[in-house]
Amino acid sequence: MRYITHIHLEGGVLHEHITRLRWKEGAATGEASRAELVQWVLNGGDARVEARALDVKVAVVDATPPYLRTKANGISTDNLLELPRF
Repeated sequence: MRYITHIHLEGGVLHEHITRLRWKEGAATGEASRAELVQWVLNGGDARVEARALDVKVAVVDATPPYLRTKANGISTDNLLELPRF
């Protein structure tokens, strides 16, 4: 399971503007472009945002170009856009 820890935005402040993401998976850390992480999720990768009570799954939005967002659950603090910026 790969946890998204930070996001980088360009050209706006919405999910569509996330261009790069930092992640951790066990002891490993890394950074990926939006396109790389979209492809990883589409190929069966499990990306999440870590929250206090539960982890929230990250999903690919079918748009042009595709982008990522957390599955809706009514809790704004576990949203990708709430993560620290880099």
